[in-house]
Amino acid sequence: MDEIIARIVPNLEHHLPISQSFLRDLDTLLDYTLNTKDPIDLESFYNELSAKNLSLSSLTNAISSAMDSGLSSGASILASKVYLSFLLSPNSPVFTLFTPMAFLSLLRAIRLAIKNPTLVSNEGSVSQSPGRKKKGRKKIAANKNRVENRVGMENKGEEGGYDVKDLFLLLDKLVMVMDLVHLDRFPDCLKALVQTVCEIPMTAVEHWGNLGSFKRLCELCSQVLSEALKSEHGNQGDAAAEVLKALAPLILLSKSQVRSFGLGFVVNKMVGMGENSVDIKKAVANMPKYLVQKSPEKAEPRALAVESIIEIVEALDFEDQVGFADYVVKMSQGKGQFRLLSVDLIPVLMMSVKGPFGFDMVDSVENSWGFRLLEALIMRCSDLTAGVRARALANLSQVVESLSGNDKSRTVLKEVMGFGHEGINGINKILKTRCMDEKAAVRKAALLLISKLIALVGGELDEELLKTVGMACSDPLVSIRKVAISALSEAFRTYSNRTVTKEWVHSIPRLISDNETSIQEECENLFLELVLDRISRAGSCCSANYDPVARDTNKKKNSLNMDATELLYPEGVLGLLNDICDAEVSPWVKKICSSLGKKKKLQKKIATALQNIIRTSESQWLNQSMSIEKWTAPPGAWFLLSEVSAFISKAVDWEFLQHHWHLLDKYKPVSELQSPREWGYADEEMVDVESSSVAWVRDRVFLLQTISNVSMELPPEPAADLAQNFLKRLEGFNMHPTEVNAHVKALRTLCKRKALNVEEADSLVMRWVNQLQSKASQVLESCMSKISDANKESALLTPQATVSRKEPRTADPVSNLTSHAIIAIYTIGSLVIVCPSANLKTMVPAIYTIITTRSSDSKFSKLPGPVVPVKQIAPSLYIQAWLTMGKICLADGKLAKRYLPLFVQELEKSDCAALRNNIVVMMADFCVRYTAMVDCYMSKITKCLRDPCELVRRQTFILLSRLLQRDYVKWRGVLFLRFLLCLVDDSEKIRQLADFLFGNILKAKAPLLAYNSFVESIFVLNDCNAHTGRSNSNSSRNETRLFSIRGNDEKSRSQRMHIYATLLKQMAPEHLLATFAKVCAEILAAASDGMLSLEDTTGQSVLQDAFFILSSKEIRIQSNHGSSSETADIEEEGGDNGGTSTSTSSKGRVITQAVRKSLIQNAIPIFIELKRLLESKNSPLIGSLMDCLRILLKDYKNEIDDILVADRQLQKELIYDIQKYESMKAKNTAADAFATMQRSEGYQSPHVTKEPNSNKFKSKLPEKLQSNSKVASAVADAAAAATARSVLREVNQGASTPLSAMTVPKVKSRTGGQPNGGDRPAEVIESLRRRQFFDSDDEN
Repeated sequence: MDEIIARIVPNLEHHLPISQSFLRDLDTLLDYTLNTKDPIDLESFYNELSAKNLSLSSLTNAISSAMDSGLSSGASILASKVYLSFLLSPNSPVFTLFTPMAFLSLLRAIRLAIKNPTLVSNEGSVSQSPGRKKKGRKKIAANKNRVENRVGMENKGEEGGYDVKDLFLLLDKLVMVMDLVHLDRFPDCLKALVQTVCEIPMTAVEHWGNLGSFKRLCELCSQVLSEALKSEHGNQGDAAAEVLKALAPLILLSKSQVRSFGLGFVVNKMVGMGENSVDIKKAVANMPKYLVQKSPEKAEPRALAVESIIEIVEALDFEDQVGFADYVVKMSQGKGQFRLLSVDLIPVLMMSVKGPFGFDMVDSVENSWGFRLLEALIMRCSDLTAGVRARALANLSQVVESLSGNDKSRTVLKEVMGFGHEGINGINKILKTRCMDEKAAVRKAALLLISKLIALVGGELDEELLKTVGMACSDPLVSIRKVAISALSEAFRTYSNRTVTKEWVHSIPRLISDNETSIQEECENLFLELVLDRISRAGSCCSANYDPVARDTNKKKNSLNMDATELLYPEGVLGLLNDICDAEVSPWVKKICSSLGKKKKLQKKIATALQNIIRTSESQWLNQSMSIEKWTAPPGAWFLLSEVSAFISKAVDWEFLQHHWHLLDKYKPVSELQSPREWGYADEEMVDVESSSVAWVRDRVFLLQTISNVSMELPPEPAADLAQNFLKRLEGFNMHPTEVNAHVKALRTLCKRKALNVEEADSLVMRWVNQLQSKASQVLESCMSKISDANKESALLTPQATVSRKEPRTADPVSNLTSHAIIAIYTIGSLVIVCPSANLKTMVPAIYTIITTRSSDSKFSKLPGPVVPVKQIAPSLYIQAWLTMGKICLADGKLAKRYLPLFVQELEKSDCAALRNNIVVMMADFCVRYTAMVDCYMSKITKCLRDPCELVRRQTFILLSRLLQRDYVKWRGVLFLRFLLCLVDDSEKIRQLADFLFGNILKAKAPLLAYNSFVESIFVLNDCNAHTGRSNSNSSRNETRLFSIRGNDEKSRSQRMHIYATLLKQMAPEHLLATFAKVCAEILAAASDGMLSLEDTTGQSVLQDAFFILSSKEIRIQSNHGSSSETADIEEEGGDNGGTSTSTSSKGRVITQAVRKSLIQNAIPIFIELKRLLESKNSPLIGSLMDCLRILLKDYKNEIDDILVADRQLQKELIYDIQKYESMKAKNTAADAFATMQRSEGYQSPHVTKEPNSNKFKSKLPEKLQSNSKVASAVADAAAAATARSVLREVNQGASTPLSAMTVPKVKSRTGGQPNGGDRPAEVIESLRRRQFFDSDDEN
């Protein structure tokens, strides 16, 4: 050792640069001393330094400079190890050797070594240095031999490398040094130590590949931090705060190893230390709040932050957990970022922390922290920011799902959510609003919550909410439609009450026509599960639980046992069958059954079940001792059987069909073709007769369809008898029209299926078609002859010979013939449908005579026939004649070309809504068959969109929409502009259809249509021809007024603005920009140039609409300054499409710049010129212009200087004008409000004080006016003026005032006498009263 000391001292004496050999000598000396615990050699070294007049500080400075040199990690680590060894050596002068600068150099060397992974060797640890060689070592008893071998190895290795074990040894020594050196006197050193140690895992995880080495490193860092938290190093609270602050970035990292280290130290170490230290406990309790403030904004890091926060909260005491819960409740009312984080924290808090609601530990549920958290979460469901709303709803669904299993929790959930006592903030009302939210993520989350609430509340979901979910099944987004289908189906699956059943049936089956294939398949599967399987189970119960022989004689004749009915038809099957045969649902049910049948998913048990239900219904009716002629099958049973029997015909029993055919044929109710009086029914029995007749006809029609479906399975002889029966009934012409169609189709099916080949089938069909046609022709001729004779007889009668109304009516043979003629002409139309090749040349003239017998038209006056039109004598015959003529024209193109103008003429002039509706349907069919022929009449057809009858308007809208979707009609000409008025139709159903057409179908099919026609729509809706440059004729003027919304009244203006807003919502941002420019160029510029007349009321309306449009929020393009909550909303809707969101933001910035450029180049010069023109004419539109300009400049206030850069004076004048206009507007508003309140207080009783008070008046103002500072200021001025007038009035009347009641010192007058208290005050007051006030220019 003497040799080593001899080499060390000269280096220090001559101040030579520190070399690695110098450090190795020191390391050897110190290792030997520490291992042998013999300080003799080290004391000799100190003595030698003293002999050379060298202080220990020079040694410390030399080692510190070596640590700071940074020449290599190996040298720095070696120098750091030497420094710590000096401090740990026996009898070491610690206070002399330890200096803050040296300690900071030590920490810097450690950080440098961690950041240089390429220099770390892998001798069992991390990575191997290039020149390092592994050599085995033998145990050497003598320490000197071990040191010499080690020096030899290091000389062979790379100069800059270091062994990772040396780093571990260094950290071990650091822990031991902290026991010796207390850092309470060196707070900066302690802070640097904490920061360095917390940075080590974060840096090492990026560069160290060996997991074992990283774990060892984390353990050493944990030991260092634990030492730093001891009381010897200063205030434990401050130290804990520094440690937690340094660990926060680690805890919020997404890297699992570093995050685990940070969380593990806080939860496992610091929480335990907090049991013995109040300061540490308090710091740890505040750690979740600190993490909340530092949590990131993006979704995935935010979720990790929530997990970390909850893990720390779970380790806290209950009081600290409650405190944090209260903090989260307050945070839910803060900024957007914190509101979003709070709604993520609340569900995890409620589900993770013990005692979900905490009401087991308090006296009342309202005082529990869980109750407060749940209330806060429900409030966030109505947050202003869409992202917060969506997250709150989604998280609330998690809470409902997790807490529904506990009875007490379920009770509290119902109470908090407002079930049973629905209030303003009840969850039902919130969900109704959120299901119609403009943001897709919010709608989806609301529907998900509804599906979770079904298990909680059962049937307590109100009908309006169910209807809202049903409407969501038609949402534009596929994902939302799927969630809505799932929610509504879950409700129907769980609770089959009438409300849920009806809503499901009216919402789900229609999705069979959805554009998405997966939704169609889901619709089929749900119908199979929830309808057909349920009916199959009910049919099995019918056959198992009911004895058809048993009789219930103890009950009243006309009463049914409801319990027995529920037992026979469980799961609400009767109501389900009734709903599926509804006119709005049955078309979709037919399509579903057809699709399931083609896929061979229909099973025989469904047909068997339906037959059992019908049999059981009949037996139950008979068991109640009721007359069989009044019995009808459960509504919907025959309908569903008729649809499924086409694919499972072998499952239908022929004897069953034959029995019910004879039953319905034998006990038919009163025919609807004859007067009830002729059958002897009293008036009070009419309702029962009509309902029974409708049900009977309906059952016969579906039974006929079922028979035709199973005709191939019928025996030959019964089939022939059945066909003969059908033909005989058709020849009677006394059935309901619906029955006629069913008989004709069934007869055709029997002929085709029983014929040996196609030719024989066609021959059989043609034979009975000709036979029916001949007999129908005879009936029509007879009827027309009788009508003609009756007209001739009535024409010879004098007015006195008319029959008195009071005399009893006798049977009229003409009416009977007319009834048969109606069915005959309807039968002809049915024959044309089933056999288009039939020869109807003999029938066309007769039908033509019926539809053209008009009263005094010169064109038809010479035609033979009755003088009185048929439509006055027999309106039903007249309507059916048009319908049959339409069917004939569909089969014959030449006839269609000839008679098509007649249909259009009748459509325009007919006063019968039923006939107009039928002609609209026929014209739609003509458009499909003869597209070019009908195209020229499209403007006439679209006039039905403004028909007085709602049914005609809705039918026209639906038919034209379908034609437009199938491209039979093009969106050109006036068609689009006429469709716009459906958006503000008086009928809510038509408005909903129009919203769906424009918002979904049209947006996808013709995205540029709204943009291309927008400016023209402004002129058309205001009935202004300035854009065309020509005046309309009288007929066209009437037509344009029919499709305009003229007027400046509030209703007309709001309707037009609704149409404009709907169109603007369909446009892309770039089209909004172009629309802005077009409105400025084609309307504002036209007005300033004189092309748009401002004296005309329509021109003024157009200009005012333009101002409203330019200032509306729909045309504004928001700049890309989204907050964190809006970013979260994008994440909710967009998912992982980071690139898409980035491109969208870039596009938004480009568009914003384009908006500025557009305003600079187009808008502002036009506005200025138009402003001068309106001011010169003293036009009332100046107010609308100033409002529009104020809003535009407010939205782009940062760009005002750039917009008006060329004329600063103009800029000042413009801003001054806007401020002056706002001031005058505020004063007028305040004056009106003040006058209204004064008038209302004028009716108060005399004892109520009427002294004006500005605060009182301000509190009575509407909230919107209170928020306007200028209006509030004007109100205060008006109240002050009123107060002054009131005081002056009271003084003049001699009343006491607050001033007179004050005690003031009396002052002698300048004359020395007493003041005259009676004259001088009166003179002063009089002078004040007569004083004139002069307002400033801006007030004038």
